Amino acid sequence: MDASSKFQDSLPISSDALLTQLDDWGIGYRLFHHVPLRTVADAKEVERDMMTPGETAFLTKNLYLRDRKKRNYLVTLDQDRDVDLKALGKALGVGGLSFGSADRLLENLGIRPGAVSPLSMVNGAKAGVTFILDPKAREADVLFFHPLVNDRTVAITLAELEVIFGHIGAEITWLPEL
Repeated sequence: MDASSKFQDSLPISSDALLTQLDDWGIGYRLFHHVPLRTVADAKEVERDMMTPGETAFLTKNLYLRDRKKRNYLVTLDQDRDVDLKALGKALGVGGLSFGSADRLLENLGIRPGAVSPLSMVNGAKAGVTFILDPKAREADVLFFHPLVNDRTVAITLAELEVIFGHIGAEITWLPEL
C-alpha cells in the first residue's frame, strides 16, 4: 500500500475523516488534490499551482525520528533547510536521533511514508510523539501540509494549526537555533 488517498481507509483515521473533523471545528483551509508527492522535489513541481499571488507560504519537509531512549519526534522544517541529525539532536538535547521505521510511523502517527505531516499529530499526540516546528513557520501567511495522505495538501494558517493542536492535545515545540 502507498500513502495516497486510495488506501486511506486502512489508516487509523482516514484523510476524509480528518477533513470532516477540521470542518466540524470550523478550521479554515484550502484543499488541493494532486499526484502523490513522495519527496520535496516532487512537491516543488506542484506547489506553485497552490500559491495565491502575494501570499508567503511555509513549504515543508517532515521527519519522523527516534532518539536513543526510543522517544519519538515529528520535526517539521522549511523544505530547503539542510538537516544534520547530530546537530538537530544536540539542539533538542537528545542523543542518537535516527529515522523511525515505516511500522513505527504507522503505529505512532497513523500514516505511511510519504504522508508525514503535522496533521498526523491527531494520532501522534496520543502516542506521546513530540512535535518540533521550524520558527520560519511564524513568517508565513499559510502553511502547507498533507492531511494524512500524500495526494492531497491543505493550506492553513499557523493560528489554525494551533487551534487543531488544542483540540487534539498536542503542543508545538519551537526548534531552537541550530
